[in-house]
Amino acid sequence: MNIALIAHDNKKELMIDLCIAYKSILQKHTLFSTGTTAAFISEGAGLPVYGFSPGVLGGTQQIAARVSLNEIDMVIFLREPAEGRSYEPDMQSLLRLCDMNNVPFATNIATAEMLIKGLERGDLQWREYIR
Repeated sequence: MNIALIAHDNKKELMIDLCIAYKSILQKHTLFSTGTTAAFISEGAGLPVYGFSPGVLGGTQQIAARVSLNEIDMVIFLREPAEGRSYEPDMQSLLRLCDMNNVPFATNIATAEMLIKGLERGDLQWREYIR
């Protein structure tokens, strides 16, 4: 499975913690991320991650393009809802594309853990038939 991992600045440590906690599951899949988050995950959790541009430089849009082509099977976007709204258009576009392509999308640690545990159980195998 192809998994996109995105985190706002004040959620990057939480993303690392998530990746460390579920490293045994995540290392079996291909991980993609926006630039800075990719570096954090690679260094902090020791997982290989394909890094796109930083989010503010179009990384979220690059991931959205992959979602539109059904090349991403799951998105975890740990966002800060209290942060400024400059990122909202990119996030809304990504969310809309995930809805259109039936790509599971988590925006907080609780739903991220549910998706990862479902991934481990094989609950998302149906995504392979869509690709």
